[in-house]
Amino acid sequence: MVANPMDVLIVGAGPTGLILALFLVKQGVRVRIIDKMSMSAETSRATVVHARTLELYRLAGLTEKCLAQGQPAKASNIWVAGAIKGRVPLAEVGKGLTPYPFLFVLPQDIHERILNEEAERCGINVERNTELLNLTDHGTHVTAELRMPDGGKETCTTSYIAGCDGARSAVRNALNMEFVGDAYHHLFYVADIEGSGPCMNNETHMNLDEADIIGVFPYDKPGHCRLIGMVHDERVDRPEALTLDSVGSRAIDQLNMHIDKVNWFSTYRVHHRVAEHFAQGRAFLVGDAAHIHSPAGGQGMNTGIGDAINLSWKLASVIHGKATADLLPSYETERRAFALKLVQTTDRVFTTLTAESVVAGIVRRRVAPLIVPLVLSIGRAREFFFRAVSQIGINYRSTLLSEGATGDVHGGDRLPWVADANGSDNFASFDDRIGWQVHVYGLAKGILREWCGSTNVQLHEYEWHQDQYQRTGLVRDAAYLIRPDTYIAVADLVGDAKAFEEYAERNRLVFSGVAGS
Repeated sequence: MVANPMDVLIVGAGPTGLILALFLVKQGVRVRIIDKMSMSAETSRATVVHARTLELYRLAGLTEKCLAQGQPAKASNIWVAGAIKGRVPLAEVGKGLTPYPFLFVLPQDIHERILNEEAERCGINVERNTELLNLTDHGTHVTAELRMPDGGKETCTTSYIAGCDGARSAVRNALNMEFVGDAYHHLFYVADIEGSGPCMNNETHMNLDEADIIGVFPYDKPGHCRLIGMVHDERVDRPEALTLDSVGSRAIDQLNMHIDKVNWFSTYRVHHRVAEHFAQGRAFLVGDAAHIHSPAGGQGMNTGIGDAINLSWKLASVIHGKATADLLPSYETERRAFALKLVQTTDRVFTTLTAESVVAGIVRRRVAPLIVPLVLSIGRAREFFFRAVSQIGINYRSTLLSEGATGDVHGGDRLPWVADANGSDNFASFDDRIGWQVHVYGLAKGILREWCGSTNVQLHEYEWHQDQYQRTGLVRDAAYLIRPDTYIAVADLVGDAKAFEEYAERNRLVFSGVAGS
């Protein structure tokens, strides 16, 4: 059987695959999304949605829905020997940098439920119990062989295929793509529990007393939380025999927790790997199919979502004839460089946290509880930390799609967030809109207005406020061409549209309007 052609076949319906589907559909792209599992995950490893993800979700009208279902963590507490030895306030740790200056806790199962509901609203049908068996790239299209829920086989034709199917990606395997890296010796466990104690206070908690570190994250109601911990001794080889009592009882006792009910408990192993390539011909790897790393900093799911949004506007542009296929290699260029850096960083942090030497134990138990809160009380250190963890510091400055600079703001940077005294902000222009925009902070030149009108690119002018804008690096009356993923394509001091015209010509882009929901 040969199905009707489609624009993009998405393999994998976790957060990454769902976001890719949603962002493509909202840009008028025909998608089909399959998943070999019978249902969405009812358990979750990812618990944090970072500020950059919440910013990008505004493009698809998802931010408020997420904010209504999760909660900001007020603080992070460091426990040693049964007592809190350090506390880091988190409620406004990124104040002035983003409209979401906090660590936002939204467990993956709730997160996926929100995305599935939005997908259904947008007419996206996730085909479950459907597995990719093989694919063939013909140069002009891709054929994919699928195993259907009834056990039969189907061959479908698609313009592009995206593997959002995790660490054991069938798409990556079909491409014979190397997944370079290694596995950590540690075995991780995660549990959903109900109980009582000082950790049930809507704050995060980290027990550093032993190398078997355990983290506590608030969930959806009082007395309900997620535990994440590690096993590193001989029990690593017997995961099927493990229970929460057998691996976490000592740490739980040290945290003064009383557990009334364990809703679920599971174990998993963690690798640090990056695919040799993120794209091959008409096939793309996204999220865990392309890179996996330690859970340090809660970066995995958020990075996959960033991949999906980066790829979505590029695929949509090519499919709609607004760009040539030469645009597509920029996905790998931009996202693989970040993935490599992220894997190196999280590996260093994880190795430091879990080292078993005497010195490492002293650092964990005595130095870290004192130094971490002290360092993060310093403004610049706190800002550096938040930019890194929240992913608002990601930039594509060195890539071909990034040009120009106005002071400290460069092409390739995330557009700085600014708000006025009335509470309105420049990110409001992204709400439910995916498309090219021009921002001017001050007064736009007449020739720029004409260019925006002729190209149907939205122009947003903001009255200049010296105090709010200059500190971000924005320059008065300069013009900023903003990509559909809210990164700056061109930062132009002159602001007369010539730089934008030349940029479009060099990159063979056609600008046009906004894709609504």
